Amino acid sequence: MRVISGIYKHRRFDVPHTFKARPTTDFAKENLFNVLNNHFDFENNVTALDLFAGTGSISIELLSRGCDKVVSVEKDPQHYAFICKIMSDIKTDKCKTIRGDVFKYISKCKEQFDFIFADPPYALPELESIPDKIFEYNLLKPDGLFVLEHGKNLNFESHPHFTEHRHYGSVNFSFFH
Repeated sequence: MRVISGIYKHRRFDVPHTFKARPTTDFAKENLFNVLNNHFDFENNVTALDLFAGTGSISIELLSRGCDKVVSVEKDPQHYAFICKIMSDIKTDKCKTIRGDVFKYISKCKEQFDFIFADPPYALPELESIPDKIFEYNLLKPDGLFVLEHGKNLNFESHPHFTEHRHYGSVNFSFFH
């Protein structure tokens, strides 16, 4: 896993081969951040929530680009430990890593974020409910952006907060405001 841009650019972190996580591909991540750079000046007090954080690839990319605060939520104990190790290695206090169930976190969260990213397992039965939960619990700040990574078989165009869909190879992103 490599960091594409920012203060940690070109840093590499070796993801153990035993991990079940499917990290967002570098190609998709680079294109996603090209789009996000049109929405955010990450060095201007941006707060972010990374749900189903997996390897922490998106979290560290956000921090590298200047994000002021990132909350990473990951249920798997090995993945959680890996994210904690990365944050320790880069000596940052701007990432709060939470080991827990994303849906429980969403329902109890009292904070709002400028940017929310979710990369759930594509086979997760509750995947289609995630956009509804984000808006039901009012987790986005006004003018905030939520991006959901998902497989090609899902279509969120009828969701009231949906704004666009992009795909890069086998990776699909739906954007919500």
